Amino acid sequence: MPSQEGFGFDLMAQNVIVPIVDLTSAAEGSTVPQNLQTAFAFGSQTPFDVSNTSTDIINNTGFYRVFGAINCRTLTSGTQIAKFDMSNGLSTKSLVIYTFAATNTESHDTELYDFVVFLKAGETFAAVSDSSTCSLQGSTRQIADVNGVLVNPSGFSPQ
Repeated sequence: MPSQEGFGFDLMAQNVIVPIVDLTSAAEGSTVPQNLQTAFAFGSQTPFDVSNTSTDIINNTGFYRVFGAINCRTLTSGTQIAKFDMSNGLSTKSLVIYTFAATNTESHDTELYDFVVFLKAGETFAAVSDSSTCSLQGSTRQIADVNGVLVNPSGFSPQ
């Protein structure tokens, strides 16, 4: 049979074929562990600091890690809101909303955040604060392109 060419003998019932399964990371197509692939790097980070406004912090396609802290000084009256919105140009959705309610005394609150978002063509991701005493501070880092191909830290070339 044509599929037996190159073996030098005919395959028969008593011949054993032993498959070789390579379970190394090189065989799966990735040579960098996930935690190293998402590492912070000077050229990969895009920092932001937003207070009392709405600012687009991501406007390119792909998967992005968004992380940082919301710092809010609550006053003795009123409510302050800090949030993350996603827009497709026609409508806007609030994805994460932090509400800081006033107490009888002035106080300071900090909330940490760390999540991944996916944007396709035409979508934007914004940080929004409705008060000058409430700021969203952090950084974004692209971790994969729109097709899911991992993006290594800037300046890193696996061997």
